[in-house]
Amino acid sequence: MKRFDGKVVIVTGAASGIGEATARRFSSEGAYVALVDRNEMPLAKVAKELPAQFTLAHLADVSDSEAVDVMVATVVKRFGRLDVLINNAGVYEGGNPAQITNEQWRKVMATDLDGVFFGCRAALPHLEKTRGSIVNTASVSGTGGDWATSPYNAAKGAVVNLTRSLALDLGNKGVRVNSVCPSLTRTGMTTDMIKDEKLLAKFRERIPLGRVCEPHEVAAVIAFLASDDASFVTGANVAVDGGVSASNGQPPLA
Repeated sequence: MKRFDGKVVIVTGAASGIGEATARRFSSEGAYVALVDRNEMPLAKVAKELPAQFTLAHLADVSDSEAVDVMVATVVKRFGRLDVLINNAGVYEGGNPAQITNEQWRKVMATDLDGVFFGCRAALPHLEKTRGSIVNTASVSGTGGDWATSPYNAAKGAVVNLTRSLALDLGNKGVRVNSVCPSLTRTGMTTDMIKDEKLLAKFRERIPLGRVCEPHEVAAVIAFLASDDASFVTGANVAVDGGVSASNGQPPLA
């Protein structure tokens, strides 16, 4: 499929994991892709593997509002327009809530929530012109609570409701806003969790499909939501969770 021929897409957190898979997916479907990350070497590596004339690698920390403004301006200057914004950059901090520091709390909020809002705000004037779309990477951790994960839960929960709110505000401008809510996905952030066989077994018990999600599976849903195939979908927080959210939390009876 070439659903994004001539379209310009920004993907934050594009140097690895879901962001990398998403950038590759859009590129394979014909888009001009701006890969954004704060990690220079892995970002350059991914960009080098994509068509040079259709790819821009841009260093930025999305927790910095001025850097986000520059990011959007740079992309529009290079490619002449903006059609899709993928707010994917994220970090994780967790633990006993009594021991979480101010720095840990702000680190998560600054990237996982502030960065999403900064991106949307900066991109909106350009997306109005193209009647474009936004897809935010939220999480099942934003639709229900986890133990020892209060900063991440709070930030992702805010992204879920921010997605709904922006969809209401921007619908009459022709801009659609949706999110994806993955469960445990094989990324750099989850490497230690996946290596822990006992913990992984517990996850598999709770995931009806019985396995970890792969980044390309999330990327496929992101691409759908950003495409004209989802032209009447806005304000949706789409579970990409192997069935986790289908459960009410009670254990299996057999």
